Amino acid sequence: MRKIALTVVVVGMTLGAFAATSSAKTVWLCKPGQSPDPCTPGLSTTVYSPTLKKLGVEHPKAVAHPAIDCFYVYPTVSGQPTGNSNLQIDPEERSIALYQAARYSQYCRVFAPMYRQETLAGIGTGAPPTTTPNPVIALTDVENAFTTYLKKYNHGRGFVLIGHSQGSFVLRVLMAKLVDPKPAVRRLLVSAILMGGNVLVKQGKDIDGDFKHIPACHSNTELGCVIAFSTFDQPVPTPSLFGRTTGGAGGSAPNGDQVLCTNPAALAGGSGLLDPMWPSQPFDPKSILSEGIAALGLKQPKPSTAWFTLPGAYSAQCVDSNGAHVLMIKARDGAQTPNPSPTPEWGLHLLDANIALGNLISIVKSEAAAFVRSGR
Repeated sequence: MRKIALTVVVVGMTLGAFAATSSAKTVWLCKPGQSPDPCTPGLSTTVYSPTLKKLGVEHPKAVAHPAIDCFYVYPTVSGQPTGNSNLQIDPEERSIALYQAARYSQYCRVFAPMYRQETLAGIGTGAPPTTTPNPVIALTDVENAFTTYLKKYNHGRGFVLIGHSQGSFVLRVLMAKLVDPKPAVRRLLVSAILMGGNVLVKQGKDIDGDFKHIPACHSNTELGCVIAFSTFDQPVPTPSLFGRTTGGAGGSAPNGDQVLCTNPAALAGGSGLLDPMWPSQPFDPKSILSEGIAALGLKQPKPSTAWFTLPGAYSAQCVDSNGAHVLMIKARDGAQTPNPSPTPEWGLHLLDANIALGNLISIVKSEAAAFVRSGR
């Protein structure tokens, strides 16, 4: 597990240090009009109390002609034996797209490229990889896909960037290269939602670490900003993978950078109530990630709807815990308390994308309206 922790940190530090390698033609996991498309499921939702008492069923409608797009880069999920995956769409990619990206289709067109990511074997899970992992291959594929998106599909539309874990590490580098320094692209950035990826800012500020022109979001109508957090519900151990600029005890780096935490339940600061949301379909049972999800210890209902939600089951606040800047959640009104998974070093990394999914899609809805009003 220590090897995994080290690899996560190294990926974040080295992605930007290499020249691009050979690129491949973009394969889309999700793209408007594509069939099948795991990012456009039904939206019917069963609402439960924190103690899993059924409260009712909702039937939200997707916006018929969304004003913005969402560009999603998924986390480490590939179970292929090589150090980097190929571009074949496997069940685990379909599952993660459903879990993390599909609900955004209510308010935006979702584009999600396949990329030759470092696999679970490549970061040290299970048997050693059959080839040497190379993080630059992943970055090159995503850069190529994003450039293709801008040229062929964007047409001046606003876009939200969404990533988790390896996806966030890749997007941090992509944004610093292709968005932050380019005013024409930056003006189209509605926001970036970078979960579990240790986005850096200057100590005491909300900008000037990874990005020079893209600050933290402070309201749900602010544009061109970033939301970033890693979730814990226990004091952050030393070392930890998230919340610190390194795996050690210090919360800030020698150059004054520290990890950004933005509370999706209270962008202006302070505490807020979370709106957790999950698809009713179980994660691919053959994936090793399904074991990690089970280790969280959360009993989940099995409604007939496509989704279920537990509004108000948890509160959240950005805190400094043992030198780490993280989103600390607390169970409310009899809600279940999840276990760190796979180890305390990870915190609730496997819950990052769903513990506040209802809050995040609400923010995207408001930002989309603000983008239209702005006339950008």
